This record gives sequence, C-alpha cells and structure tokens, in this order.
Amino acid sequence: MTTGLSHSLETLTAQRPVTVLGAAVIDVIADAYALPWRGCDIELKQQGVNIGGCALNIAIALKRLGIEAQNALPVGHGVWADIIRNAMAKQDLHSAVEADSGDNGWCLALVEPDGERTFMSFSGVENQWQQSWLDALVIPAKSLVYLSGYQLASPCGELLTRWLEELNDVTAFIDFGPRIADIPDVLMARIMACKPVVSLNRQEAQIAAERLGVAVESLGEAWQDRYGCPLIVRHDKDGAWYYDGENTGYVPAFTATVVDTIGAGDSHAGGTLAGLAAGWTLPEAITLGNAVAAWVVSHRGGDCAPTREELLLAHKDV
Repeated sequence: MTTGLSHSLETLTAQRPVTVLGAAVIDVIADAYALPWRGCDIELKQQGVNIGGCALNIAIALKRLGIEAQNALPVGHGVWADIIRNAMAKQDLHSAVEADSGDNGWCLALVEPDGERTFMSFSGVENQWQQSWLDALVIPAKSLVYLSGYQLASPCGELLTRWLEELNDVTAFIDFGPRIADIPDVLMARIMACKPVVSLNRQEAQIAAERLGVAVESLGEAWQDRYGCPLIVRHDKDGAWYYDGENTGYVPAFTATVVDTIGAGDSHAGGTLAGLAAGWTLPEAITLGNAVAAWVVSHRGGDCAPTREELLLAHKDV
C-alpha cells in the first residue's frame, strides 16, 4: 500500500455503509506561549473560531475523500448551533439528528509553540443523547459505526452502549481519546464485547496498558488476549502499529511540517474509516489515515481534511 497510495486513491469507493455518531462543537483556537498556571493571567492570541468535534472532523474527512456517510451529530438551537448548521451546509453536510432545544458545546483549544494542543470543553446537546434519536437511525447490515470516547464517557454512555449492543452485523470503530480513563470497567467490558476496531494515540495506549496491568510494550498482545479485536496505536510522526489477532504490523508515517495537532487523531480515524469502507485491509486503511493526518497537522484547525485530489497531488509519487 505504501508504494501505491496514489493508485489506490483513484479507486477509493465505498463498499460498506458508514454512520458517524458523535459531536459537532465549536473550537475557539488560540496560541499560548505556555499553559496557564494557578493564579496566572496570560495573554492569548486568537487563531480563529472553527467548527469541530471528533465526529464532525471525521464527517468532513469522509466527505472530502468521496465517502458518503450518515452523520448523527446532534445540532441544537443557539449561537453555536447556528454557526455549526450553517458551516455544515456550506460543505454539503447534514445531520440526521436535530435537538428540540439546547445549544451545542464549545471548547477553548490552547496551542503551544510546538503545536501541542490542550482543550477545555463545555458540553451541549452532543452529550444529551435520547433514545428517540437513536431509534430514528437506519443502520444497514455490514455498516461501520464510529463512536467517540467523549460520548461513551458522558452520562449518555450507557444509552449508546446499549444501542450498540442491539445492532446486528456491524463493525464499530471507536476512538476513545483521553476519556478512556473515565469509562467505568463494567461499561468498558460491554463496549469491548461488541468487538470494535479501536484507535489510540501513544498517551491513551499507556492508559489502556495500565488498565490491563501490563507494560505498554505488551499492550497489543494483552489486548488480543483480553478483547480479541483490532487495535491501532498511533505514534504520530513515528507511524502506527496495528494488532489484529495474529497479524501485527507497522505502517510508517508521511512527512509533515507540524502547524498544530488539532484534529490529527480524528482525521486519522476518518482516513482509516474511508479505507475500511472501501474494503481495504487494515494496514492499507491505516496508510490512508496516516496520509490524511499528515495533511491536517500541516494546516490550521481540525476541520481542514484534504480532498482526494489534494492527497493525490501531495503523494503523486508514493
């Protein structure tokens, strides 16, 4: 795959339905020379106000790669919701879930000089899931269903887990994110019993290893022994490892000049989901995820996933 990315992109066509379930929020992004400390008063430089949220970033990535998806991103009523709805419409994105009341959440994203980002989030309707919203979704057999740890760790996590348990013949794709530490053991066991594909970054992998009581170097094997389902561990510029039964491998990263890392993990998930939807193997899909993530960290904001044509141009010799 690493020697034929351009050719594969030209034939990227969805073979499986995709549903993206999660959050659409507002990211207020600011440069910070350092993170604030207790009692301080620091000056920030605002970069911009972008639409964001893990699920929305993935929806954007899929759309730009030419993969149609059912987007279940609750949009409410209020200042933030209006911005989100209008921005989505401009990108020909629409949500299958409309909240009767309440605004969407937002977060302040502080970006340090090395590109690392720190989020301070305020929840809205995206974490107030209702059974009626889920009942209205049509999930065909063989679907890929994306879920985020932000929702699974919220008060609606039990509801979403029960809904996932009741689906038939689907593959969940879960990016737990930093909230992996906040999911109770009992709920985690139920989620993993659904045999999802799970994607973690290196910090989250450390948390997962601690939960399993093993060294992080042994996480892949321990994960297979405990859960028996695919695991992706992203090491940003150092590529990604995958563990799937007896199949273990490494997929190298693409060269990138880091501007900020907002949305990098989401965009990686979007690229990987696109590959899986097209019937590609797991390492082939991860290669596409690596390429999309490399593009996103080279641009401002998390909602800047590339089109297929932009990726083709960037990697025409790969």
